[in-house]
Amino acid sequence: MQWLYLAVAVIFEIAVAIAAGKAEGFRNRAWTVATLLSGAIATYFLSKALLTFNVGVGYALWTSVSGIGITLLGALLFGQRLNWRKALGIVVIIAGVVGLQLSGAA
Repeated sequence: MQWLYLAVAVIFEIAVAIAAGKAEGFRNRAWTVATLLSGAIATYFLSKALLTFNVGVGYALWTSVSGIGITLLGALLFGQRLNWRKALGIVVIIAGVVGLQLSGAA
């Protein structure tokens, strides 16, 4: 169940980044509410996942997978460039996440 909680936390963390980008420095009230609500939901589900994950590993997984998702969605939906350096960074992050999982710490 902790993996489901972590997946939901990742989805809402990605939503936080998208909404925050549209909130225009918190001047757009609807997107500001979406940012804050998504952040609260992401934090709630992360806290549920951290009941069984080690805090460091769970948080690292959450931020890493969310960061990859935000980067890829930025390229796919918002026309942001995905150059070889960003792609290499994603590969390094994935290798780190796999290493954390193989360590048996989760």
